[in-house]
Order: sequence, then structure tokens, then C-alpha cells
Amino acid sequence: MRTKYNVSKDTPSRTHNGIVFDSAIEMKYYRDIVLPQTENGEIAKYELQRKYILQPKFIHNNKTVQPIVYVADFFIRYKDGKEIVVDIKGCADSIAKLKRKMFRYQYPETDYRWLCYSAIDGGWCDYEYVELQRKERKRNKTKNGG
Repeated sequence: MRTKYNVSKDTPSRTHNGIVFDSAIEMKYYRDIVLPQTENGEIAKYELQRKYILQPKFIHNNKTVQPIVYVADFFIRYKDGKEIVVDIKGCADSIAKLKRKMFRYQYPETDYRWLCYSAIDGGWCDYEYVELQRKERKRNKTKNGG
């Protein structure tokens, strides 16, 4: 069974080293990319679920409006000091796209990436690249009578 965000309720399938991830693909990135690069020293530091304030709380008509918070899947600092924020995506909804715009506005100097896993496209790729490839495959399939 899956939640409204299409996340399996089967937590063992998305658990690694005692950490329950939001999705199996997020767990796969941690297991296959983050851990090995941490063990070999390429990654100096990482954080899971790092919070970023996209809009601070404020008062409107004597009522507190809560802040808009974005929670990144991964914050990674490499041994050379380079830092990236990574969000693992399967399919981005309108809220994710809006928060991405807000993140880029609030943190313009931050290297912020959406990644997804696509075996047909070569493994871990930028989300936008995979989306373009999917559209092209669909266009070719339609054009070729598939």
C-alpha cells in the first residue's frame, strides 16, 4: 500500500543502517552514493533532512503566519570544500517546483540539484535531463505508431 505521495508503507524496503528514508530511491542514493563516497573520503560531511527557511514567519492581521520551510534530502560537503544540496525526485509536483524557485531565490549561491535514478538514461542523472529524455521517448513512440 502507498500513501498519497506514492510512498510505500513498507518501511523495511526504504530502510538502511536503521534510517527510514522517505522513499526507496532516496535510500538507494544514500546507500550507493553517499556512504561509499564518505567511506573513501570523497565526502567530508553530509546531513540528512537539512532544513532551509524559504520565507520567515510573520504577523498578518494580528495572526502569526508560519514560515515556509524546505527540507533537503541531502546536504553534502566534499573534501575539496564544495557543497551541494540534493533532492531526490521521482516526479516533481507543483509544490516541489514552487519551493525550488523559492530556494533558488533565497539561496542563489547554493549548488542545488534535483537528481533521479533512470537506468535507461545511465543511472543517477539531473531530473531535468531525465524529464527531457522521457518526453523525447514518448514523442518518438507516438511518431512511430507505438
